[in-house]
Amino acid sequence: MEIFDYDNVLLLPRKCRVDSRSECDASVELGGRSFRLPVVPSNMKTVVDEKICTWMAQNGYFYVMHRFDLDNVQFVKDMHAQGCYASISLGVKQPDYDTVDQLVALGLTPEYITIDIAHGHADSVRNMIGYLKQHLPKAFVIAGNVATPEAVIDLENWGADATKVGVGPGKVCITKLKTGFGTGGWQLSALKWCARVATKPIIADGGIRSHGDIAKSIRFGASMVMIGSLFAGHEESPGQTVEVDGALYKEYYGSASDFNKGEYKHVEGKRILEPVKGKLAGTLIEMEQDVQSSISYAGGKKLMDIRKVNYVILGGDNAGEHLLM
Repeated sequence: MEIFDYDNVLLLPRKCRVDSRSECDASVELGGRSFRLPVVPSNMKTVVDEKICTWMAQNGYFYVMHRFDLDNVQFVKDMHAQGCYASISLGVKQPDYDTVDQLVALGLTPEYITIDIAHGHADSVRNMIGYLKQHLPKAFVIAGNVATPEAVIDLENWGADATKVGVGPGKVCITKLKTGFGTGGWQLSALKWCARVATKPIIADGGIRSHGDIAKSIRFGASMVMIGSLFAGHEESPGQTVEVDGALYKEYYGSASDFNKGEYKHVEGKRILEPVKGKLAGTLIEMEQDVQSSISYAGGKKLMDIRKVNYVILGGDNAGEHLLM
């Protein structure tokens, strides 16, 4: 099996078929809706809040609201009242089941529900998927996070409509240091490995450090890419603003950090400071333009044309050109 990550893979260009990169279509379909970009901000307290989610829904982007210190039922009400789709996160504990019951009692169905736990290949996730499919059958269920083909097969068989792949590759994740497990350092090849068996969409979660990594994720099987650090640190970001030596930063911490949990128990995340980047809308426009450029380099006109290119691995035992056969 090839082991590689974003920083040691490059995609190989094919003959360009467009006169302008702006002709390339960077949109993607997920759960019956079309979104302008195959990216979604991480469902973390320092990355998204209700205001950001509303803006993204209104402007054609996919979002997933976090599940911490939040009234999910009220959030769904608020989004629907504004004519927006609702995309929420749930855990697998009793209060999460209570939330489902409340939604059903009120006749509310979120369009997207993400079951969001650190180790998603678990009986607890199977049980929650079953409960959602029984009580909110019209919701599109994303389940994760997982790291192996076996996990993807199980989650799909349990009823998940999409799986989230990535255990510990995020910038504020320390899972591999604390546990010795995860996809940190080989997230891209883990994605390739999982995509080989997937029959439903995969959301690649974690390890994205540059816009080019979005195209690499699509090439190796992702339909959507979840990004934390590149979306943290905007003017609108909910993280606290901190000034250090005259420069402004926003705090960014992992969902499994003590900053998020409120206690030091089973900690697998840390807190860092991200330089303030300006407006979120500006980053999304730049991402779209960069993905359009990626499509043009792939010799394509649509996003999934990126999957047709060959690639090279730089250095290591697997170095060399890898052709589509």
